Amino acid sequence: MSKSLQAIRGMNDTLPEQTPLWRYLESKVSRLLDNYGYKQIRMPIVEFTELFKRSIGEVTDIVEKEMYTFEDRNGDSLTLRPEGTAACVRAVLEHGLTGGGQVQKLWYIGPMFRHERPQKGRYRQFHQIGVEVFNLDGPDIDAELIVLTWRLWGELGIRDAVKLELNSLGTSEARARYRAALVEYLSSRLGELDEDSQRRLKSNPLRVLDTKNADTQAVLVDAPKMVDYLDEESRVHFEGLKARLDTAGIPYTINPKLVRGLDYYSKTVFEWVTDKLGAQGTVCAGGRYDGLVEQMGGKPTSGVGFAMGIERLILMLETLEQIPEEIARQVDVYLCAFGEAAELAALALSERVRDQLPNLRLQINAGAGSFKSQFKKADKSGALYALILGDDELAQQVVGVKPLRGQGEQQTIAWDALAEHLATCIVQG
Repeated sequence: MSKSLQAIRGMNDTLPEQTPLWRYLESKVSRLLDNYGYKQIRMPIVEFTELFKRSIGEVTDIVEKEMYTFEDRNGDSLTLRPEGTAACVRAVLEHGLTGGGQVQKLWYIGPMFRHERPQKGRYRQFHQIGVEVFNLDGPDIDAELIVLTWRLWGELGIRDAVKLELNSLGTSEARARYRAALVEYLSSRLGELDEDSQRRLKSNPLRVLDTKNADTQAVLVDAPKMVDYLDEESRVHFEGLKARLDTAGIPYTINPKLVRGLDYYSKTVFEWVTDKLGAQGTVCAGGRYDGLVEQMGGKPTSGVGFAMGIERLILMLETLEQIPEEIARQVDVYLCAFGEAAELAALALSERVRDQLPNLRLQINAGAGSFKSQFKKADKSGALYALILGDDELAQQVVGVKPLRGQGEQQTIAWDALAEHLATCIVQG
Protein backbone atom coordinates (compact mmCIF):
# COMPACT_ATOMS: atom_id res chain seq x y z
CA MET A 1 0.00 0.00 0.00
CA SER A 2 1.49 3.34 -1.04
CA LYS A 3 2.42 5.89 1.61
CA SER A 4 -0.01 8.80 1.88
CA LEU A 5 1.31 12.15 0.68
CA GLN A 6 2.14 14.62 3.44
CA ALA A 7 3.78 18.01 3.81
CA ILE A 8 7.52 18.03 4.48
CA ARG A 9 8.37 18.00 8.19
CA GLY A 10 8.60 21.54 9.49
CA MET A 11 6.77 22.99 6.47
CA ASN A 12 3.16 23.55 7.40
CA ASP A 13 -0.12 24.29 5.67
CA THR A 14 -1.99 27.36 6.87
CA LEU A 15 -5.61 26.25 6.86
CA PRO A 16 -8.66 28.39 6.03
CA GLU A 17 -9.60 28.88 9.69
CA GLN A 18 -6.07 30.14 10.39
CA THR A 19 -5.56 32.52 7.47
CA PRO A 20 -7.83 35.32 8.76
CA LEU A 21 -5.47 35.95 11.68
CA TRP A 22 -2.48 35.92 9.31
CA ARG A 23 -4.20 38.43 7.03
CA TYR A 24 -5.09 40.60 10.03
CA LEU A 25 -1.46 40.70 11.20
CA GLU A 26 -0.10 41.28 7.70
CA SER A 27 -2.54 44.12 7.06
CA LYS A 28 -1.66 45.77 10.37
CA VAL A 29 2.06 45.68 9.57
CA SER A 30 1.73 46.76 5.94
CA ARG A 31 -0.51 49.71 6.85
CA LEU A 32 1.88 50.82 9.58
CA LEU A 33 4.90 50.64 7.27
CA ASP A 34 3.01 52.55 4.58
CA ASN A 35 2.27 55.24 7.15
CA TYR A 36 5.98 55.53 8.01
CA GLY A 37 6.97 55.92 4.35
CA TYR A 38 8.32 52.42 3.61
CA LYS A 39 7.88 50.81 0.18
CA GLN A 40 7.42 47.11 -0.48
CA ILE A 41 9.95 45.09 -2.48
CA ARG A 42 9.53 41.44 -3.53
CA MET A 43 12.51 39.16 -4.13
CA PRO A 44 12.80 35.54 -5.38
CA ILE A 45 12.87 32.79 -2.78
CA VAL A 46 15.83 31.13 -4.55
CA GLU A 47 19.23 32.81 -4.91
CA PHE A 48 22.75 31.75 -5.86
CA THR A 49 24.36 30.06 -2.85
CA GLU A 50 27.35 32.39 -3.04
CA LEU A 51 25.12 35.31 -2.02
CA PHE A 52 24.56 33.87 1.43
CA LYS A 53 28.13 32.65 1.90
CA ARG A 54 29.41 36.16 1.22
CA SER A 55 26.83 37.98 3.31
CA ILE A 56 25.90 35.76 6.26
CA GLY A 57 29.37 34.24 6.68
CA GLU A 58 30.67 30.80 5.76
CA VAL A 59 31.32 29.79 9.38
CA THR A 60 27.87 30.63 10.70
CA ASP A 61 25.44 27.89 11.72
CA ILE A 62 23.05 28.96 8.96
CA VAL A 63 25.53 28.42 6.14
CA GLU A 64 27.26 25.41 7.66
CA LYS A 65 24.20 23.44 8.80
CA GLU A 66 20.84 24.94 7.94
CA MET A 67 20.60 26.03 4.31
CA TYR A 68 18.59 24.17 1.68
CA THR A 69 21.15 24.08 -1.13
CA PHE A 70 20.99 22.18 -4.41
CA GLU A 71 22.35 22.18 -7.96
CA ASP A 72 20.00 23.10 -10.77
CA ARG A 73 20.13 21.60 -14.26
CA ASN A 74 22.84 24.04 -15.30
CA GLY A 75 25.08 22.95 -12.44
CA ASP A 76 24.61 26.21 -10.53
CA SER A 77 24.46 26.00 -6.75
CA LEU A 78 21.19 27.53 -5.58
CA THR A 79 19.76 28.04 -2.10
CA LEU A 80 16.30 28.64 -0.71
CA ARG A 81 16.71 31.94 1.08
CA PRO A 82 17.34 31.48 4.83
CA GLU A 83 16.81 35.20 5.52
CA GLY A 84 15.84 38.33 3.63
CA THR A 85 18.53 40.98 4.13
CA ALA A 86 21.10 39.48 1.75
CA ALA A 87 18.52 39.08 -1.01
CA CYS A 88 17.31 42.65 -0.50
CA VAL A 89 20.87 44.00 -0.71
CA ARG A 90 21.43 41.99 -3.88
CA ALA A 91 18.25 43.47 -5.37
CA VAL A 92 19.10 47.10 -4.58
CA LEU A 93 22.61 46.63 -5.96
CA GLU A 94 21.43 44.90 -9.13
CA HIS A 95 18.88 47.62 -9.88
CA GLY A 96 20.96 50.60 -8.75
CA LEU A 97 18.49 51.65 -6.07
CA THR A 98 21.12 53.07 -3.72
CA GLY A 99 23.31 54.77 -6.35
CA GLY A 100 24.17 58.41 -5.81
CA GLY A 101 23.33 58.17 -2.13
CA GLN A 102 19.62 57.47 -2.73
CA VAL A 103 17.79 56.74 0.51
CA GLN A 104 15.71 53.58 0.32
CA LYS A 105 13.22 52.53 3.02
CA LEU A 106 12.01 49.07 2.01
CA TRP A 107 10.00 46.18 3.41
CA TYR A 108 9.20 42.65 2.29
CA ILE A 109 7.22 39.64 3.38
CA GLY A 110 7.52 35.96 2.55
CA PRO A 111 8.78 32.48 3.39
CA MET A 112 12.34 31.69 4.53
CA PHE A 113 13.90 28.22 4.83
CA ARG A 114 16.28 26.69 7.36
CA HIS A 115 16.86 22.99 8.08
CA GLU A 116 16.37 23.17 11.85
CA ARG A 117 14.75 20.83 14.34
CA PRO A 118 11.06 21.73 14.13
CA GLN A 119 9.42 22.85 17.36
CA LYS A 120 6.67 25.21 18.42
CA GLY A 121 7.46 28.64 16.99
CA ARG A 122 10.44 27.37 14.95
CA TYR A 123 9.89 25.70 11.58
CA ARG A 124 11.86 24.76 8.47
CA GLN A 125 9.67 26.97 6.34
CA PHE A 126 8.85 30.09 8.29
CA HIS A 127 7.58 33.52 7.31
CA GLN A 128 9.11 36.89 8.00
CA ILE A 129 8.31 40.54 7.56
CA GLY A 130 11.55 42.42 7.04
CA VAL A 131 12.48 46.10 6.85
CA GLU A 132 15.72 47.46 5.36
CA VAL A 133 16.92 51.09 5.15
CA PHE A 134 19.90 52.24 3.06
CA ASN A 135 21.98 55.43 3.04
CA LEU A 136 20.92 56.74 6.44
CA ASP A 137 23.73 56.37 8.97
CA GLY A 138 22.53 58.22 12.06
CA PRO A 139 20.92 56.88 15.24
CA ASP A 140 17.64 58.58 14.26
CA ILE A 141 16.74 55.86 11.75
CA ASP A 142 17.74 53.13 14.21
CA ALA A 143 15.34 54.73 16.67
CA GLU A 144 12.57 54.97 14.06
CA LEU A 145 12.70 51.24 13.42
CA ILE A 146 12.36 50.53 17.12
CA VAL A 147 9.63 53.15 17.60
CA LEU A 148 7.49 51.75 14.78
CA THR A 149 7.74 48.22 16.19
CA TRP A 150 6.77 49.61 19.60
CA ARG A 151 3.71 51.16 17.95
CA LEU A 152 2.88 47.84 16.28
CA TRP A 153 2.99 46.01 19.60
CA GLY A 154 0.52 48.55 20.94
CA GLU A 155 -1.84 48.13 18.01
CA LEU A 156 -1.71 44.35 18.39
CA GLY A 157 -2.28 44.49 22.14
CA ILE A 158 0.96 42.71 23.08
CA ARG A 159 3.10 45.64 24.27
CA ASP A 160 3.13 44.48 27.90
CA ALA A 161 4.41 41.03 26.85
CA VAL A 162 7.60 42.13 25.03
CA LYS A 163 10.85 43.72 26.17
CA LEU A 164 13.54 45.50 24.18
CA GLU A 165 17.19 44.46 24.49
CA LEU A 166 19.96 46.62 22.99
CA ASN A 167 23.68 46.37 22.37
CA SER A 168 26.33 47.92 20.16
CA LEU A 169 28.88 45.81 18.30
CA GLY A 170 30.95 48.80 17.20
CA THR A 171 32.86 49.03 13.95
CA SER A 172 34.68 46.07 12.41
CA GLU A 173 37.96 47.35 13.86
CA ALA A 174 36.49 47.61 17.37
CA ARG A 175 34.98 44.16 17.02
CA ALA A 176 38.34 42.74 15.97
CA ARG A 177 39.98 44.13 19.13
CA TYR A 178 37.18 42.77 21.28
CA ARG A 179 37.24 39.40 19.54
CA ALA A 180 40.96 39.05 20.28
CA ALA A 181 40.40 39.84 23.97
CA LEU A 182 37.45 37.45 24.18
CA VAL A 183 39.37 34.61 22.51
CA GLU A 184 42.30 35.12 24.86
CA TYR A 185 40.02 34.99 27.92
CA LEU A 186 38.00 31.96 26.76
CA SER A 187 41.07 30.06 25.58
CA SER A 188 42.45 30.23 29.11
CA ARG A 189 39.27 28.48 30.33
CA LEU A 190 38.73 26.19 27.34
CA GLY A 191 37.98 23.11 29.43
CA GLU A 192 35.02 24.85 31.09
CA LEU A 193 33.26 25.55 27.75
CA ASP A 194 30.68 23.26 26.24
CA GLU A 195 31.60 21.43 23.04
CA ASP A 196 29.64 23.75 20.75
CA SER A 197 31.26 26.84 22.27
CA GLN A 198 34.72 25.30 21.85
CA ARG A 199 33.98 24.90 18.16
CA ARG A 200 32.64 28.44 17.88
CA LEU A 201 35.70 29.82 19.63
CA LYS A 202 37.74 28.87 16.56
CA SER A 203 35.23 29.89 13.89
CA ASN A 204 32.94 32.61 15.26
CA PRO A 205 33.91 33.50 18.85
CA LEU A 206 31.28 36.21 19.36
CA ARG A 207 28.57 33.55 19.03
CA VAL A 208 29.86 31.99 22.26
CA LEU A 209 28.17 34.92 24.00
CA ASP A 210 24.87 33.62 22.63
CA THR A 211 25.19 30.19 24.28
CA LYS A 212 22.33 28.72 26.29
CA ASN A 213 24.66 26.35 28.17
CA ALA A 214 24.58 27.24 31.88
CA ASP A 215 28.24 26.28 32.56
CA THR A 216 29.50 28.41 29.68
CA GLN A 217 27.26 31.27 30.78
CA ALA A 218 28.97 31.11 34.17
CA VAL A 219 32.37 31.42 32.46
CA LEU A 220 31.14 34.47 30.55
CA VAL A 221 30.28 36.42 33.69
CA ASP A 222 33.83 37.72 33.99
CA ALA A 223 34.54 37.82 30.23
CA PRO A 224 35.53 41.10 28.54
CA LYS A 225 32.58 43.33 27.61
CA MET A 226 32.08 44.80 24.15
CA VAL A 227 31.22 48.21 25.61
CA ASP A 228 34.78 48.54 26.88
CA TYR A 229 36.14 48.17 23.33
CA LEU A 230 33.73 50.46 21.49
CA ASP A 231 35.25 53.12 19.25
CA GLU A 232 34.19 56.73 19.85
CA GLU A 233 31.99 56.87 16.74
CA SER A 234 29.99 53.82 17.83
CA ARG A 235 29.77 55.09 21.40
CA VAL A 236 28.30 58.43 20.26
CA HIS A 237 25.91 56.62 17.92
CA PHE A 238 24.70 54.33 20.71
CA GLU A 239 24.21 57.21 23.13
CA GLY A 240 22.20 59.02 20.45
CA LEU A 241 19.97 56.00 20.01
CA LYS A 242 19.36 55.63 23.74
CA ALA A 243 18.55 59.35 24.06
CA ARG A 244 15.88 59.05 21.36
CA LEU A 245 14.33 55.97 22.94
CA ASP A 246 14.28 57.75 26.30
CA THR A 247 12.51 60.70 24.68
CA ALA A 248 9.96 58.38 23.08
CA GLY A 249 9.35 56.68 26.43
CA ILE A 250 10.38 53.23 25.23
CA PRO A 251 11.91 51.08 27.99
CA TYR A 252 14.95 48.96 27.16
CA THR A 253 17.69 46.83 28.69
CA ILE A 254 21.33 46.83 27.64
CA ASN A 255 22.37 43.22 26.97
CA PRO A 256 26.16 43.00 26.47
CA LYS A 257 25.81 39.39 25.27
CA LEU A 258 23.47 40.29 22.41
CA VAL A 259 25.45 39.68 19.21
CA ARG A 260 22.91 38.28 16.68
CA GLY A 261 23.66 35.19 14.60
CA LEU A 262 24.85 36.81 11.36
CA ASP A 263 28.30 38.14 10.53
CA TYR A 264 27.19 41.35 8.85
CA TYR A 265 25.93 43.29 11.90
CA SER A 266 27.78 46.35 13.25
CA LYS A 267 27.00 49.08 15.77
CA THR A 268 23.34 48.82 16.85
CA VAL A 269 21.77 45.40 17.42
CA PHE A 270 18.41 44.89 19.10
CA GLU A 271 15.85 42.22 19.90
CA TRP A 272 12.27 42.29 21.10
CA VAL A 273 11.91 39.29 23.42
CA THR A 274 9.08 37.68 25.36
CA ASP A 275 8.69 35.09 28.10
CA LYS A 276 5.27 34.01 26.80
CA LEU A 277 6.46 31.54 24.15
CA GLY A 278 8.76 29.23 26.05
CA ALA A 279 12.15 28.64 24.41
CA GLN A 280 11.35 30.75 21.33
CA GLY A 281 11.66 34.13 23.02
CA THR A 282 12.64 36.45 20.15
CA VAL A 283 9.76 37.92 18.14
CA CYS A 284 11.64 40.66 16.27
CA ALA A 285 15.34 41.37 15.84
CA GLY A 286 17.69 43.46 13.77
CA GLY A 287 20.42 46.03 13.70
CA ARG A 288 22.88 47.96 11.61
CA TYR A 289 25.03 46.46 8.81
CA ASP A 290 27.02 49.37 7.39
CA GLY A 291 29.64 47.21 5.68
CA LEU A 292 27.39 44.66 3.98
CA VAL A 293 26.69 46.47 0.70
CA GLU A 294 30.40 47.06 0.13
CA GLN A 295 31.14 43.47 1.13
CA MET A 296 28.77 42.35 -1.62
CA GLY A 297 30.43 44.45 -4.31
CA GLY A 298 28.72 47.82 -3.95
CA LYS A 299 29.99 51.21 -2.86
CA PRO A 300 30.13 51.99 0.88
CA THR A 301 26.48 52.24 1.92
CA SER A 302 25.01 52.32 5.39
CA GLY A 303 22.21 49.89 6.17
CA VAL A 304 19.93 49.00 9.05
CA GLY A 305 16.89 46.76 9.36
CA PHE A 306 14.95 44.13 11.25
CA ALA A 307 12.88 41.00 10.70
CA MET A 308 9.91 39.68 12.64
CA GLY A 309 8.62 36.12 12.53
CA ILE A 310 4.97 35.87 11.55
CA GLU A 311 4.45 32.44 13.13
CA ARG A 312 5.71 33.67 16.50
CA LEU A 313 3.59 36.81 16.39
CA ILE A 314 0.55 34.70 15.52
CA LEU A 315 1.41 32.48 18.48
CA MET A 316 1.67 35.59 20.67
CA LEU A 317 -1.77 36.83 19.62
CA GLU A 318 -3.29 33.42 20.32
CA THR A 319 -1.48 32.96 23.64
CA LEU A 320 -2.47 36.41 24.89
CA GLU A 321 -5.99 36.11 23.42
CA GLN A 322 -5.57 39.28 21.36
CA ILE A 323 -7.69 38.14 18.42
CA PRO A 324 -10.37 40.67 17.43
CA GLU A 325 -13.90 39.32 17.25
CA GLU A 326 -14.29 40.22 13.59
CA ILE A 327 -11.30 38.01 12.74
CA ALA A 328 -13.09 34.92 14.03
CA ARG A 329 -16.23 35.94 12.11
CA GLN A 330 -15.69 35.69 8.37
CA VAL A 331 -19.28 36.40 7.24
CA ASP A 332 -21.49 39.32 8.25
CA VAL A 333 -24.64 38.33 6.37
CA TYR A 334 -25.84 35.04 4.86
CA LEU A 335 -28.56 35.19 2.19
CA CYS A 336 -30.95 32.20 2.07
CA ALA A 337 -33.06 31.85 -1.09
CA PHE A 338 -35.84 29.30 -1.59
CA GLY A 339 -36.92 28.41 -5.12
CA GLU A 340 -35.43 29.17 -8.52
CA ALA A 341 -37.11 32.56 -8.90
CA ALA A 342 -35.88 33.63 -5.46
CA GLU A 343 -32.37 32.41 -6.27
CA LEU A 344 -32.27 34.60 -9.38
CA ALA A 345 -33.55 37.60 -7.45
CA ALA A 346 -31.08 36.88 -4.62
CA LEU A 347 -28.15 37.07 -7.02
CA ALA A 348 -29.21 40.49 -8.31
CA LEU A 349 -30.08 41.77 -4.82
CA SER A 350 -26.78 40.64 -3.29
CA GLU A 351 -24.77 42.38 -6.00
CA ARG A 352 -26.76 45.59 -5.51
CA VAL A 353 -26.01 45.47 -1.77
CA ARG A 354 -22.32 44.84 -2.47
CA ASP A 355 -22.25 47.91 -4.71
CA GLN A 356 -23.59 50.01 -1.86
CA LEU A 357 -21.61 48.33 0.94
CA PRO A 358 -18.28 47.20 -0.58
CA ASN A 359 -16.86 46.20 2.81
CA LEU A 360 -19.81 44.02 3.77
CA ARG A 361 -19.00 40.31 3.91
CA LEU A 362 -22.11 38.83 2.31
CA GLN A 363 -22.35 35.15 1.44
CA ILE A 364 -25.18 33.90 -0.75
CA ASN A 365 -26.33 30.31 -0.32
CA ALA A 366 -25.22 27.94 -3.06
CA GLY A 367 -26.58 24.47 -3.72
CA ALA A 368 -30.22 25.23 -2.85
CA GLY A 369 -31.52 23.18 0.09
CA SER A 370 -34.44 23.20 2.50
CA PHE A 371 -35.25 26.02 4.91
CA LYS A 372 -33.66 24.04 7.76
CA SER A 373 -30.47 23.15 5.87
CA GLN A 374 -29.89 26.70 4.64
CA PHE A 375 -30.34 28.13 8.10
CA LYS A 376 -27.94 25.55 9.46
CA LYS A 377 -25.32 26.72 6.94
CA ALA A 378 -26.09 30.35 7.78
CA ASP A 379 -25.47 29.70 11.47
CA LYS A 380 -22.30 27.69 10.80
CA SER A 381 -20.91 30.54 8.70
CA GLY A 382 -20.74 32.71 11.81
CA ALA A 383 -22.84 35.43 10.21
CA LEU A 384 -24.57 37.99 12.39
CA TYR A 385 -27.69 38.01 10.23
CA ALA A 386 -29.52 35.72 7.83
CA LEU A 387 -31.48 37.21 4.93
CA ILE A 388 -34.61 35.29 3.91
CA LEU A 389 -35.93 35.43 0.36
CA GLY A 390 -38.80 33.12 -0.67
CA ASP A 391 -41.86 33.36 -2.84
CA ASP A 392 -43.77 35.65 -0.44
CA GLU A 393 -40.84 38.03 -0.04
CA LEU A 394 -40.24 37.98 -3.79
CA ALA A 395 -43.82 38.99 -4.50
CA GLN A 396 -43.59 41.95 -2.11
CA GLN A 397 -39.97 42.86 -3.01
CA VAL A 398 -38.91 42.59 0.62
CA VAL A 399 -36.44 40.40 2.48
CA GLY A 400 -36.53 38.96 5.98
CA VAL A 401 -33.60 39.97 8.22
CA LYS A 402 -33.14 37.49 11.04
CA PRO A 403 -30.54 38.03 13.79
CA LEU A 404 -28.45 34.89 14.39
CA ARG A 405 -26.53 36.04 17.45
CA GLY A 406 -29.30 37.36 19.69
CA GLN A 407 -29.48 40.94 18.40
CA GLY A 408 -33.28 41.28 18.43
CA GLU A 409 -36.35 40.17 16.45
CA GLN A 410 -36.66 39.32 12.76
CA GLN A 411 -37.64 42.26 10.57
CA THR A 412 -38.98 42.68 7.05
CA ILE A 413 -37.07 45.22 4.95
CA ALA A 414 -37.78 46.55 1.45
CA TRP A 415 -35.09 45.76 -1.12
CA ASP A 416 -34.31 49.43 -1.68
CA ALA A 417 -33.74 49.98 2.04
CA LEU A 418 -31.74 46.81 2.69
CA ALA A 419 -28.22 48.24 2.32
CA GLU A 420 -28.97 51.15 4.64
CA HIS A 421 -30.53 48.82 7.21
CA LEU A 422 -27.58 46.39 7.12
CA ALA A 423 -25.10 49.23 7.50
CA THR A 424 -26.85 50.24 10.71
CA CYS A 425 -27.18 46.64 11.95
CA ILE A 426 -23.57 45.63 11.34
CA VAL A 427 -22.19 48.77 12.98
CA GLN A 428 -24.41 48.22 16.01
CA GLY A 429 -23.62 44.48 16.05
